Amino acid sequence: MANKIEIKDLTLVFGKKKEIALEMLDQGKTIQEIREETGIAIGVNNINLDIEEGELFVIVGLSGSGKSSLIRCLNMLNKPTKGKVLIDGENICEYDKKQLIEIRRKKISMVFQHFGLLNHRSVLKNVEYGLEVQGIKEAERKEKALKSIELVGLSGWENYFPRQLSGGMKQRVGLARALTNDAEILLMDEPFSALDPLIRKDMQADLLGMTDYIDKTIIFITHDMNEAFRLGDRAALMKDGKIVQVGKPAEFFENPANEYVERFIEDVDKSRILRVKTVMRKNMYLAKVSDNRETVIKNIESNDRGYCYVNDENNKLLGFVELEKLKDSEDDNISKLVDKNYEEINRNAFLSEIWTKLDESAYDVAVTDKSNRIRGIISYADAVAALS
Repeated sequence: MANKIEIKDLTLVFGKKKEIALEMLDQGKTIQEIREETGIAIGVNNINLDIEEGELFVIVGLSGSGKSSLIRCLNMLNKPTKGKVLIDGENICEYDKKQLIEIRRKKISMVFQHFGLLNHRSVLKNVEYGLEVQGIKEAERKEKALKSIELVGLSGWENYFPRQLSGGMKQRVGLARALTNDAEILLMDEPFSALDPLIRKDMQADLLGMTDYIDKTIIFITHDMNEAFRLGDRAALMKDGKIVQVGKPAEFFENPANEYVERFIEDVDKSRILRVKTVMRKNMYLAKVSDNRETVIKNIESNDRGYCYVNDENNKLLGFVELEKLKDSEDDNISKLVDKNYEEINRNAFLSEIWTKLDESAYDVAVTDKSNRIRGIISYADAVAALS
C-alpha cells in the first residue's frame, strides 16, 4: 500500500537560538544536555517515519517524549525547524498560509484531548461547524453532519448542548465533527485520556468499528501501551523526542529494540491486546466468482494451496472453493462450486476471543471487516506464534 505520510529528518526546536540547538544535536548532545546548557527545548529530534494510506498508526510515549509535538507537525500547528512532512508526495512545510488553511479544512482533521466544542452551539451545529466555515450550503452540511452523528452513536442528541453531555459523549461529538469534514487524514491527540476507564474502552471499540466503514489514515497519540496495541495497525514508541521502535504490536514482543522497550511492554497481556489484524497474513490468492475454473486451478496450484477464498462481484466474501472439487468439475466458471459454509473472524477481534473458530476450521480462517471484505487469513499456528 502507498505511503500517505512521509516524515523525513524532522526536528522541532522551540524558541529562539534554533541554529545553536541544531549544531549541538549534530555534535551528539542529548536534548537534556542542550536544555541544561542553553535552556532551549527540543520537541522532536530527527524523526524518519512512513505511514501508509488507510493505516491506524499509533504514536505512544510518556509525557515529554515528543509525541504531541510530532503530531502537530503533521498539520503545521508546529512549524518544523528542519526536515520534511510529505503528504501524498507534497512537502507541506513549504506551504504558504492559504495552502495550510485549505489542507486543514479539506485534507486533515484533528480531534483534541479536551473536546474543543463550542458551548453555545448544539451537537448538530458543532458537528456542522467545519463545513459552515467552508461555505457549504445548509442542507448539504446538515445531511453530512447527521450521518457522522449516527456513525458515532449519538442519534437523538442532535439538539442538545455540550453542557448536557457526558465526557464520552463530548468526545464523540468531536470525532463526528472531524468525520463530517470528510478529511483523508484524522489526527487524534490523546482523545480518550480524560475519560473514565469504561467509557474509554467503549470509545476504543467504537473507533475500531468505525474503521470498517471509513477509509481514512488515522494517527492516534497515547501514553498507554495497552491502548496503543489495542488500536494500532502499527505503533511507534517515542522517548526524548526520538522514535525508539516502530512496528506491528507483535513485533514489539518478538524483537524489542532495547531494555526501555522491554520495560514499557512488560505488563501487557498479549492475548487481550493483540488483535487479529496485527498478526494475520495476507491472503495469497483470492478468486472472483465469475473467474474461469481452469484459471483458478492454476492460481491455487501455483500458490501451493488446496483451496482459495472467493469474492462476489462487489468484492464481498462469498465463500471458498476446494482444488479437488474444481478438478472434478466440468463447469467453465466456479460459481456453482463455491462453499458458503466457512468460518470468519473480524479483524478487530482479540486473540483471546478466537481459539474456538481456529480449532474448528480445516483451513486458514478468513479475516473480515464489518463490510464483509476479506482482509487476510489466520491459522491456529499464527495465533500461537504471536503469543509464544
